[in-house]
Amino acid sequence: MTDDVQPRSLLIVDDNEIFRDRLARAFTDRGYDVRKAENYEQAVESAQLESPEWAVVDLRMPGKSGLEVVRDLKDIDEQTQIVVLTGYGSIATAIDAVKLGAINYLQKPADADDIIAAFSRGEQPPMSGAEHDYDAPSLARAEWEHIQRVLADCGGNISEAARRLDIHRRTLQRKLNRYPPPE
Repeated sequence: MTDDVQPRSLLIVDDNEIFRDRLARAFTDRGYDVRKAENYEQAVESAQLESPEWAVVDLRMPGKSGLEVVRDLKDIDEQTQIVVLTGYGSIATAIDAVKLGAINYLQKPADADDIIAAFSRGEQPPMSGAEHDYDAPSLARAEWEHIQRVLADCGGNISEAARRLDIHRRTLQRKLNRYPPPE
């Protein structure tokens, strides 16, 4: 960014500290003015002090959900553009996020480039073509990432993860022993 242009302000709201810090570092390296929040209260407090131009909000957090964060960030400043991130995407939550004011919705894992592209797509008129081809992950890769997320949510407990995934524990163990599929 040039010296006479103010860096774009960005608020990252995610309860996963490692992901939040990694994303903040990536955006800071790209010249953004980044602030971080780990929950609803911190996000609202930060936005009330200085409303961000952009916000990246995780959907699932302890306490109030990301949808409530989206709603209240838009109440604070209608001009804030918001992209919602989630490890558990569904059409219903995507529709709710957009109705509340989010301009786009991304499935985790997403990196800074994915998020910048989501903000750019959100600024385009509906049904406009993408500027680049999206390389969708393979079905095997999406399955592996989903299994990893469920296993993390279960604190590494394979039996509980197998129950939530509705597969046999040994089947899950075999899947976990394989190397992750290429992206």
